[in-house]
Amino acid sequence: MRYEPGVTACVATALCLGAISCAAPDSEPGDTGEAAAPAVAEPQQIPTFAVDASWPTLPNDWVLGQVASVTVDGRDHVWVLHRPRTVEEGEEANAAPPVLEFDIDGAFINAWGGPTADFDWPGNEHGIHADHQGHIWVGGNGGDPESDDMLLKLTNTGELLLQIGGRGVSGGNTDTDNLRRPAESFVYGQTNEVFVADGYGNRRVIVLDADTGAFKRMWGAFGNEPMDAPPDTSADDEQGPPQFATVHGIEVADDGMVYVADRNNSRLQVFAIDGTYSTQGFVNRDADSASTVAGVAFSPDPQQQFLYIADQGNSLVHIVDRQTLEVLDSFGSTGEEPGAFQALHHIASDSQGNIYTAEAQRGRRAQKFRFTGMVPRD
Repeated sequence: MRYEPGVTACVATALCLGAISCAAPDSEPGDTGEAAAPAVAEPQQIPTFAVDASWPTLPNDWVLGQVASVTVDGRDHVWVLHRPRTVEEGEEANAAPPVLEFDIDGAFINAWGGPTADFDWPGNEHGIHADHQGHIWVGGNGGDPESDDMLLKLTNTGELLLQIGGRGVSGGNTDTDNLRRPAESFVYGQTNEVFVADGYGNRRVIVLDADTGAFKRMWGAFGNEPMDAPPDTSADDEQGPPQFATVHGIEVADDGMVYVADRNNSRLQVFAIDGTYSTQGFVNRDADSASTVAGVAFSPDPQQQFLYIADQGNSLVHIVDRQTLEVLDSFGSTGEEPGAFQALHHIASDSQGNIYTAEAQRGRRAQKFRFTGMVPRD
């Protein structure tokens, strides 16, 4: 099924008005003595989804532990990163390797990863990203006994291409050689730079050359200088704290705008490619849980009109207008049944408009939500 982007209300209105103005070019409203009826804006179209309860298929009686992250490559293969050490008690022998590859229908393709003497595998797997060249990036947020202060770039069969940083060596937010428990990464192909949500130990976005790992630039919330000191949560005004709390997710749109999931501040901040602050939007800011912006993905239409936000604390996926950052609709609930979530941790989308989610903690699963079409917004 191909994803067909909906027409926004403003575009639909413009098209309607154009048709009216061209329908009778020689007539004027005053010719009949009646005023022309005002054009009625068409309701905005939004995408809808249905859970695919049969996705994916695990071979070899394998089981999953906490599923930390999910990503989709250029072939619409779906990559799942889980934590084998967290499988249910008694299932340790059946734990799947940490990195699993599936096709769009959920058929198993390959699996690999785990501790090795060749390089520093994360102590606690956290983020996975498939870049535009098919390389796989893996990071972790382990902190005991030594923190995961590195990011790995690997082939799609698990061979190491580049390790940025090392285990337990971070010098904090001013260290440009090492990370500090990075949550997620994203490679922007147009500049060949990897953008890192360096957010469990540090409070920054750091940008590095995707081939060499060389430092390019970094920034904190609002483009401020990132600080090692705890964020000032007392500044509970309309803008929120001047520093990130937990930089948990990061994606770069095709137009170069950078979207940063500041999870524990319940906000999404947007920056230009050079780190210049643009705008922000809060999601479920007044909810009982502050962990409302855990991850972000884009709709696959040319304008990437919609954002999909994983609300970890409230077990919801929010459909957001990318231009206004307005929440248009939401789906999900807390539970174990298909379509519900427990610890919704990350989110991804494919070229057909489908959404994939990762559940950590008690969830221990990845789910697929099939794109089912566009409907008028209520």
